[in-house]
Amino acid sequence: MAADQTQRAPGKGLKEWLFGAKRAASVPPGRRVYVVGDIHGCVALLDCLLKSIVADAATAPEKRLLVFVGDYVDRGPDSRGVIERLLNPPESFEVRCLRGNHDQAVLDFLNDPPSYRAWKSYGAQETLVSYGVRPPLFDDVQAIVEARDAFAARLPPSHRRFLEELELSTEIGDYFVVHAGVRPGIALGAQSPEDLLWIREDFLLSRSDFGKVVVHGHTPTEYVVRRKNRIGIDTGAYATGRLTALVLEGETVRLLHT
Repeated sequence: MAADQTQRAPGKGLKEWLFGAKRAASVPPGRRVYVVGDIHGCVALLDCLLKSIVADAATAPEKRLLVFVGDYVDRGPDSRGVIERLLNPPESFEVRCLRGNHDQAVLDFLNDPPSYRAWKSYGAQETLVSYGVRPPLFDDVQAIVEARDAFAARLPPSHRRFLEELELSTEIGDYFVVHAGVRPGIALGAQSPEDLLWIREDFLLSRSDFGKVVVHGHTPTEYVVRRKNRIGIDTGAYATGRLTALVLEGETVRLLHT
């Protein structure tokens, strides 16, 4: 377990710094929750972090929840390996896997091949190669369709099912976990899928009370970002080598990372 490298506001205790003057956010009694940031094809980092989580969970209560915030594919070298690993998680954990915008891009490509033109700018090639598919060499509709057909043939049914069944968000006690964030001023239960997968500045710059503390990935930073209304845990694994898990138990908040 590595030390938290974020900085606390001077003169404030941890609870006040994280959550303001109101009661500190918490998860239900008897649970320990591990929320893992964006993996992006880095299966070796995932394996390393899961070993740390399993070791840490040896002292956990009986109810152990493992949540992944999405973006399992693209950028890193082994998107296929990441999904395979998530289909075989550690025993004795309840597991919830959320959908990221990169995971949605895979589904979009399967259903609408020309969407590749957008997807290729943020990681399509790495994902296709990890499944043994040669990316299209040119911006040619026929070539793109042929790549989609080859990808669909090589994508195991269990992997496609995994992507199709990903949730958009989940709630644990006073926390709302999602891939990208939420739209300020809109109830958590009324958020649009597009915002849950894609939002950035309007959410990141907001000081609004969202009703729960939002735990999210999507926007990479060198270290975990903590604000009184949100906690960002995408530490850019594919670029930094640091894959992070936020550990929540009662009112306590701590980190594990590679």
